[in-house]
Amino acid sequence: MYSARNQRTLAATASVQGVGYWSGREVRVEFRAARPDTGVVFVRDDLPGSPRLAAVVENRTDTPLRTTLNCDGIGVDMVEHVMAALTGLQIDNCEVHIDQQELPGLDGSSLPLVEAINAAGVVQQDAVRRRRIIREVIRLGDAKSWIEARPCCGGRTILQYDLDYGAGNPIGRQSLEVRLSPRRFARDVAPSRTFMLDSEAAVLQADGLGCHVSYADLLVFGPDGPIDNQLRFPDECVRHKLLDMVGDLALAGCDLIGRFVAHRSGHRLNAELVRAILAETGNQQPLQRCA
Repeated sequence: MYSARNQRTLAATASVQGVGYWSGREVRVEFRAARPDTGVVFVRDDLPGSPRLAAVVENRTDTPLRTTLNCDGIGVDMVEHVMAALTGLQIDNCEVHIDQQELPGLDGSSLPLVEAINAAGVVQQDAVRRRRIIREVIRLGDAKSWIEARPCCGGRTILQYDLDYGAGNPIGRQSLEVRLSPRRFARDVAPSRTFMLDSEAAVLQADGLGCHVSYADLLVFGPDGPIDNQLRFPDECVRHKLLDMVGDLALAGCDLIGRFVAHRSGHRLNAELVRAILAETGNQQPLQRCA
């Protein structure tokens, strides 16, 4: 039986600063405490009136290679690493103040975010955290790429990802299962970095994207492994896929209790699963899209 937990927020303000992968613009991010039942809300301090944008799947828009939120023309780009850090550490209520549209890439992982949040501290609030319990299998995708949610005993959240780049390249096949908890996330998932093949990086830069990003800012794999960089884990790539999964599933706006298994899934399919779960279980307490 699942034991409900209380909501949590930050004990003090935390901040990070860096450059957006796609825009190349410097951005400052401040994580501020928020009242119970606020959820995660992005605040665009660079725009008149500091418009607010709830981090819920209803606000997600399809953007290649990243997760983007938009409501009434107000957007926030590349939210998955921030959402993963907050959810992985069980920070349920937070105002995320930013002064640009795109969040910083930092070192390609959630580790700098986790370190900043842990330094600020966490406090428990006098309100119960909402949750969705998976009671039957929900599966989306096809034979090549799929994701599913299954019931899980003991009130746990377990994530598994199967990564398959095939034979003949340095990434290959990797698989990992993680029982999600703040400690396990911070230690085993948060440090894993964004990755791609050098051929994929070349295509992006030929299109004028990410031209300011260096090999030190993420993992770029050549024929013999990472170029001018070192792996933090032998299976760092599949760990980062789990990081993205945590961030994408966070757009449910509640704890998801069950077992989540993905095979070559990406941001779009992860979000479709969230929508299917909310439709199946019902949304007991809808959040405001724009506040």
